[in-house]
Amino acid sequence: MAAWHESLGFGAMATRPEKVSRWKRGVRPDRCTETAMAAMLGVPTDQVRALGWPHWLRVALDADQVLLTAPWTPAGALTALDHLGRPDTMDRRAALFTGGALAATTLANWAAASPATAVLTSGRPRVTDRSAALIDARLTALRQLDDEIGSAETYALARAELSSITTVLRTRSYSEPVARQLFATAAEASRICGWCAFDSGDTAVAERHYMAAARAAASAQDPIVTANLFAFWAMARYSDHDTSGALDYADEALRNARRTGSPRMIAMIHARTARAHAKSGDLRASRRAEAAAFTAYDNAGRPEDEPACVYWVSRAELHSWAANNASDLHDPRRALTHYAAVAAPRDETYDGDAYPRSRALRLSREADVHLSLRDVEVAVHTADQAVRAMGGVTSARGTTVLTDLRTKLRAHQHLPEVREFLDRTV
Repeated sequence: MAAWHESLGFGAMATRPEKVSRWKRGVRPDRCTETAMAAMLGVPTDQVRALGWPHWLRVALDADQVLLTAPWTPAGALTALDHLGRPDTMDRRAALFTGGALAATTLANWAAASPATAVLTSGRPRVTDRSAALIDARLTALRQLDDEIGSAETYALARAELSSITTVLRTRSYSEPVARQLFATAAEASRICGWCAFDSGDTAVAERHYMAAARAAASAQDPIVTANLFAFWAMARYSDHDTSGALDYADEALRNARRTGSPRMIAMIHARTARAHAKSGDLRASRRAEAAAFTAYDNAGRPEDEPACVYWVSRAELHSWAANNASDLHDPRRALTHYAAVAAPRDETYDGDAYPRSRALRLSREADVHLSLRDVEVAVHTADQAVRAMGGVTSARGTTVLTDLRTKLRAHQHLPEVREFLDRTV
């Protein structure tokens, strides 16, 4: 590396072993040394800036660098999708795609991406509009199957769908409209994979799927798919304490959602923005976005009249998110007000029993609020409802919330009802 340092005009560099030892302890190299190191390892300067030290080192060491360096073209999107189809790429040790700087880079590339065009190759079977519509219908079923059986099982099915769509894109002929529809379904399949990975506790895998989905969405030029993708990516970012990246993705999601004219989608994205602000402790911004979510939802019609991907968005769901915001902002009384509103929603399309995972999560968090107010008896009763609601639906998030609640309840195990609950839910 000293030779690279000198060749770049930075002069001689000390090569004592303790220099490497300091880097291993977390000391960042000076700018010239870091530049020389990146040049030696073949990592683009923009990725060094976007990822920061020491995260950019993984670009040199991880095969996933293709998700960052492939061109933002239909061919580049296919390369990224093919990459996700290789089982050895799912490194669960650390998230590669983090930070607000990377979000800004991703969005800039997305805006400049080239859309899909027709692929009319002789000798290849032709994909019809009907075939593309059938693929999309399978994704609609997958989204709802996730509600029924949970993310762990749905992930495997979504991976299979994504692989199938990628093969169709790679091996068939199609018109330009069908090309864009196929890339849209590829983006949504990868988004579903990302959501399932996130709900299963694998943020690193989720980020990879979201990056590939962004490339496919850019080729599709579909505002519904794009808005939905960036809304879910925002959730992953604020859950990982990256408010800046979350808000960047939410802003892009909102721009696209407004093009769709869907009140449910617009409301959902405002709610995501409110969650990001609440996570960062910004009460005023969170309340503003929260109010915008409810206002947008006031114009919502029947779920079947809006994009299929927002079938689950309801007034009750907005109240549940608002309750989470209040909890994050240390206002348990306000949280309980929103939880009470969930129990008696004005939205006739809402069926709480249809979404056991969401109900279990909400009840677990509501129990935690009651516990914070020292209302132990109600907390136990609500926690018991949460356990029953989860049933057989797999969700690492739901399990984690319940585990944390049980840990807090141990401080009250001198009470019979708490002891009985803890013994029964081991």
